[in-house]
Amino acid sequence: MKQPLGLHPTVLLLAGTHFVVDGFSNIYAPLLPLLIPHLHLSLAAAGTLQMCFQMANSVAQLGFGHLADRWRPRALVIVGPVVTVAVLSLVGLASTPLMLGGILVAGGLGAAAFHPPAAALVHRLGGPRQGYAMSFHITGGSLGFSLGPLVFAPFAERYGLHWMPVLMLPALLLLAGVLPRLPPLPRLGDHGEGGGVRALRPYRRPLSLLYAVVVLRTLCGLSFATFMPVMLTRRGMSLGEAGTAVATYLFVSSVGGFLGGPLADRWGARTVILWSLVLAVPFLAIAPTQSGWAFVAFVSVGGFLLQSTLPVNVTFGQMIAPISAATVSSLMMGFAWGTGGLSVPFVGMLADRIGIERTLIVMAFTPLAAAAFAAPLPGGQLGRTPPRASDVGHIETTGTDVAPSARTGAD
Repeated sequence: MKQPLGLHPTVLLLAGTHFVVDGFSNIYAPLLPLLIPHLHLSLAAAGTLQMCFQMANSVAQLGFGHLADRWRPRALVIVGPVVTVAVLSLVGLASTPLMLGGILVAGGLGAAAFHPPAAALVHRLGGPRQGYAMSFHITGGSLGFSLGPLVFAPFAERYGLHWMPVLMLPALLLLAGVLPRLPPLPRLGDHGEGGGVRALRPYRRPLSLLYAVVVLRTLCGLSFATFMPVMLTRRGMSLGEAGTAVATYLFVSSVGGFLGGPLADRWGARTVILWSLVLAVPFLAIAPTQSGWAFVAFVSVGGFLLQSTLPVNVTFGQMIAPISAATVSSLMMGFAWGTGGLSVPFVGMLADRIGIERTLIVMAFTPLAAAAFAAPLPGGQLGRTPPRASDVGHIETTGTDVAPSARTGAD
């Protein structure tokens, strides 16, 4: 079988689908400058809606991963992206905050259905180059997530929110050309490998510390990504310029996630986590005091450093607890992201009281608290030789879960 770029053709199809899914998953924040006055939202309400989306998009992955192992993973891989695109493109038609919340939750569930079986299948089809295959797949999603604002914000600014559903048409056409080409997929396996959460009890202290690190880092990153467009447009940027600024921040952050793995392979996971968290603080704290593209430069460097721990957390968690790989990965990815998203409404409440700039400055110091939790973590190789951090890629960017059952058999 011909393998373009040295990858199984199905991996390429899934990476393209991942690009579309994560692109539409970032439709809400770039449109907030228009949605807030249109629906009379407070910043706290905007944060609450972001929380609802994060819960549906991230935490629900635990349930869909379980379902994919026991039911029809191909159905989830096909239906999930279609639901995501068709539903999230309707955000501009929401006439009430409750309706907007329903759209975000339904679209988030579609994305949550896609991620676990897709990542597990990529892991299975990677062969001797599983790390490369997973990195390619995750990069597809990261690029979609970072480039989405470049499409949604200028389109809405020029044509209005009510024309946003038009954007589903090219996306659905692309999916129609890709998804039917996916081969029949067997069940991904059973969860008889690890022992689940109970088996992790001996490791609960270090895993709890690492979990707190991920939650706090996620809270900081989400706070900037959610409220940056509002702050920039209030300062005089056009919606398109604000979308470009957010896209730059997310793209540079993705590059940081890619480089964090190799750095951890060389200097150790805890060292990379500590230094990246501490060094991100001054850049993130200075950014809100700047204007225009100086702000974008500072926040992008801060995001680069902050997100460089993305590939490290899963690897480090599996080093700490070299059993129940799927459970550890789920805790450090989808569930931790969802927990971080729960706190975003409180950030919005604070912004309503003291302003967005001051609030983001406060949130910029959150990584120091995360570093305090990371400091007691063990160093060195624990339990068994862990997978290379660079092989994991920046999988956490999208919250995907590579179930250990994906190791069983071949397609």
